[in-house]
Amino acid sequence: MTRILSFIISAIILCFNFAEASEIGGSMEKIKSKGYAMFSQDGPFKPYEFERHAVGDNDILIKIMYAGICHSDIHQARSEWNEKEHYPMVPGHEIVGQVTQVGKNVTKFKVGDYAGVGCMVNSCKDPNCETCRHNREQECCDVVFTYASKDKFHDGEITQGGYSSNIVISKNFAIQVPKTADLEKVAPLLCAGITTYSPIQFSRVRKGDKVAVAGFGGLGHMAVQYLVKLGAEVTVFDVSEEKREAAMKMEAKNFVNVSKNADFCKDHLNEFHFILSTIPAKYDMTAYLKMLKFGGEFAIVGMPATKNAPSISVPSFVFSPNRKIYGSLIGGIKETQEMLDYSVENNIYPQVKIIRGTPDEVAKQITEAYDTIVNGKVQFRFVIDMRGL
Repeated sequence: MTRILSFIISAIILCFNFAEASEIGGSMEKIKSKGYAMFSQDGPFKPYEFERHAVGDNDILIKIMYAGICHSDIHQARSEWNEKEHYPMVPGHEIVGQVTQVGKNVTKFKVGDYAGVGCMVNSCKDPNCETCRHNREQECCDVVFTYASKDKFHDGEITQGGYSSNIVISKNFAIQVPKTADLEKVAPLLCAGITTYSPIQFSRVRKGDKVAVAGFGGLGHMAVQYLVKLGAEVTVFDVSEEKREAAMKMEAKNFVNVSKNADFCKDHLNEFHFILSTIPAKYDMTAYLKMLKFGGEFAIVGMPATKNAPSISVPSFVFSPNRKIYGSLIGGIKETQEMLDYSVENNIYPQVKIIRGTPDEVAKQITEAYDTIVNGKVQFRFVIDMRGL
């Protein structure tokens, strides 16, 4: 009888430990995932099943709830930046979900917390690395991007993104999401939010500054909200008259339809302290440079396809002296957390359109959403509800 009782107790302990290990602590088993993938650069999205690496001691497993669609996803999925992309490709670097498992060394998150993932999932984190040491992990030579990136920290596997049911990520690259956040609208903050917030902070835009946003789409409408909150006077430049009303509702002071006025810059010469370009197509960079005040700054975050990349001549710099142009790439993890907390606290969110349905319906809608974005017809961020996958 004693031996039987001992066996039962041991079995109970074993089951308890197994259950605990499924939520706390690493696992050697790969994680099964479902997603939406493109199988070639010109193919439609289709449902796709794949595996992610096991949850390590310093990792968390997130059940994805929502994933935003970024214009960068389109460029990459359609091989517009790189002719040698990896397929099948599951895009998506605007991710929010709920933590379902944590590694044994993780104290930052617990099961049930909400977490976000942006454009990167790892870097070297070496104390001697200049960029990692200064919280600019996105510039690290060993940065691992969220999808279509070779992960040297996991046997060279190719990362898959957030159009999926789950993701395994290092605790150091997961963003804490308050339970008070509007979860349907949080995901785009992890790219569109930080991509616009970072250069605004870098250029130290202040109350009363005259500023401009070029391109009023997924990135641009976030930039306007941050700039208005700071008390800046915002002018929006865009090619679509349909966006005027939305820009003015966000308290932009002026809207300029550049498609109706080829010489639009002449009315705004030497006017702006700061201009942020989110334009994902070819455009006249010199026109925007001319609209800067002496000492003004022109930040570029829009990334057109390689074949449509704009350029600027050396004489343009010389004859618009003492103005500055710089590029900005998302932001580090510390700044991303700062941006998210600031956005939630101040109720700054993207306008979103949610994609829902059966897996086949959602795959079709994602394909259609890509075309809508490319045609410049979107005034919001498409967000995929991943909970039905």
